Amino acid sequence: MTREAVWALIQEDQRLRGLKRDVEARLTDTVHGPVADDPAHDFAHFIRVALWTIKLSQGRADPVCAIAAALLHDIVNVPKNHPDRARASELSAEVARELLPKHGFTPAETDDICEAVRDHSFSRGAVPQRMLAKCLQDADRLEGLGSLGIFRLISTGVKMNAKYFDAEDPWARRRPLDDKSFSVDHFFTKLFKLPDLMNTQQGKQEALNRVALMKTFVEQLGEELGDPS
Repeated sequence: MTREAVWALIQEDQRLRGLKRDVEARLTDTVHGPVADDPAHDFAHFIRVALWTIKLSQGRADPVCAIAAALLHDIVNVPKNHPDRARASELSAEVARELLPKHGFTPAETDDICEAVRDHSFSRGAVPQRMLAKCLQDADRLEGLGSLGIFRLISTGVKMNAKYFDAEDPWARRRPLDDKSFSVDHFFTKLFKLPDLMNTQQGKQEALNRVALMKTFVEQLGEELGDPS
């Protein structure tokens, strides 16, 4: 499965074409949609999550439903430092339940997709039970790891007015970890723990590969700072 194959599926399926139009409209809707200038939650993010949801399912989830779930999983994007952050996936599932029947998805498909959207969020803390939900959650968590994860870590930190790291104590040897104030702390509070939280074996292996790259980055940063991690 490739990114081009995901796009081909969208173009071939009338339901996905209609859903794509609605999602793109909401991305530019500053009242209801995700923040338009958020590169961590743009349409390219949705396509990557769709790709990996399909790959991780290994034929055990309907590709059309996988793409629909990926297109909708962050349709309501609550900022990470907002008190309602833990409700973002629940709110996205409500929008999904409104949009899916309009585009011809069956009640059973709608239930499966909405459950996946609702339960994918790390903040919500849900452990998915259905295959589509498991794969969507893993695919979304993979976005926080590897090269993409480093980009997302820094861009999110900038939006939250966080510093890259604590210049006096970058590795939190003498202070509590605080990833709201220092972006590098997020490696240790969350990202390095994600492989153990994956639902699928393929997802876990991919997560381990991406974490290995991030650990190399952290080691290099320590060398450049003159303070090895």
